[in-house]
Amino acid sequence: MVVSTPVLGLAVLIYLMVIFYLGWVGYKKTKDIDDYMIAGRKIHSYVLALSYGATFISTSAIVGFGGAAGVLGMGLLWLTFMNVFVGIFIAFVIFGSKTRRMGLNLRAVTFPELMGRRFESRFIQGFSGILLGIFMPLYSGIVLIGAARFLETTLGINYDVAVLVFTVIIAAYVITGGLIAVMYTDALQGALMFVGMGVLMFLTYSKLGGITEAHRMLTDMAPLVPESLVQGGHLGWTAMPAFGSTLWWTLVSTLVLGVGIGVLAQPQLAVRFMTVKDDRALNRAVLVGGPFIFMMTGVAFTVGALSNAYFYKTQNLISIAVAKGNTDLIIPEYINSSMPDLFVILFMLTLLAAAMSTLSSQFHTMGTAIGHDFYREYLMKGKSGKTVTITKLGIAVTILASVILAYMLPISIIASATAIFFGLCAAAFLPMYTGALFWKRMTKEGAIASLIVGTFSSLFWLVFVHAKEASPLGISQALFGKATLLTGTWTVIDPILVATPLAILAAVVVSLVTSPPSNEHLETCYGKKAINR
Repeated sequence: MVVSTPVLGLAVLIYLMVIFYLGWVGYKKTKDIDDYMIAGRKIHSYVLALSYGATFISTSAIVGFGGAAGVLGMGLLWLTFMNVFVGIFIAFVIFGSKTRRMGLNLRAVTFPELMGRRFESRFIQGFSGILLGIFMPLYSGIVLIGAARFLETTLGINYDVAVLVFTVIIAAYVITGGLIAVMYTDALQGALMFVGMGVLMFLTYSKLGGITEAHRMLTDMAPLVPESLVQGGHLGWTAMPAFGSTLWWTLVSTLVLGVGIGVLAQPQLAVRFMTVKDDRALNRAVLVGGPFIFMMTGVAFTVGALSNAYFYKTQNLISIAVAKGNTDLIIPEYINSSMPDLFVILFMLTLLAAAMSTLSSQFHTMGTAIGHDFYREYLMKGKSGKTVTITKLGIAVTILASVILAYMLPISIIASATAIFFGLCAAAFLPMYTGALFWKRMTKEGAIASLIVGTFSSLFWLVFVHAKEASPLGISQALFGKATLLTGTWTVIDPILVATPLAILAAVVVSLVTSPPSNEHLETCYGKKAINR
């Protein structure tokens, strides 16, 4: 089905007018570098919660992971639990308050700057900035893919055109309005996403005869699982894969743990903790952020799995067959074939909101990483120069890289690429970030060791061991004559389970054998009261 009605045009026009208005408001409120980088540290708690959630949940979650649930089943709901418990509760209550206070004490305006100032290292800030500038386009590229695929399926427009037009719209308000514009538009988009996903859940269960009947139907379809998936350990769409099987390791280590833990070390999310004025705002945000994430991911994963029941009922096919082998098309195909035209329009706006909110934050983070962290603090040694100009140029360059990747990346890539980026951030940043907040004894040398070990061990595992990336890349094959350096279960264990422990070990060992930071510096970071306790 291709939707093409005056209602669609009017809906999109109104939506874009509101988005550009909020972008203009952000532009008018942006007076200095603190406004551009961290929204002036005075964002309302509800705006924070919706912005954080809308940044976290993108088309990669709805389209990519929803499609993955169409193949792997409801075991992916464990990721919903991780998203709420780790991504909201632990992130806001445990990490958020300490991040906010330390960011204020050190006058940090980006995540790399927070780490650099805590450990008195321009190298940490510069390396972190360039790492984000190089690898975050992979994440933003797959978010673009998710939105463009739905536009392609729904409107019947060329995929390449959809990518380009969509990118230009987002770039316009991110480059001009900074983080204030990003967070205002995120909040609106988050509210729209919540409504859209709620209606999707209701309509899906209605189509399948109610909750009990829908789940019974899906359970009874276990014999229809393709033989290739059965050999990988698939036991049906309402069951976890067989323990220790290839699919079990993929589901648990790559998707659930890779994304569920990796969220704590996402710079575009962590920086939001520094945009509010007090801890009360963070605590209030949990009450909005928790239900939001639960609804977004829970509905996407449930509907993705249940799409099998709908397609079998209507076409005598399972979801992956309808999508012709491309998991990224399962959710778009399901929406377009099962839902009324009016909802298709609403859901298209929901996906536009999801993609725009995440991409705007990614583009802003990549730009500040290049312009502020790498250019100003590392190359220029703290001299102001043309920081905002270079930041805007950095945004433009990384947008271009994201678009190129959206054109080049293969099918069924969204969930995997998301897990790769989240896992890399966990290995590179999480041990250093955790130590910065909770371990005063952690030294600059320990932080650098953790950053380097986490980054390169993660990349090594991706290139030479983890079969899903190593085999198509072919680097191991070219250098050593075999697709992966290790065999068996090792080839399906995600890098996060290897690289992150190594980074933690490096941080602890090196910190213990090097001189601790001075009390004066620790007082600056944590405050005198925290040091005296």
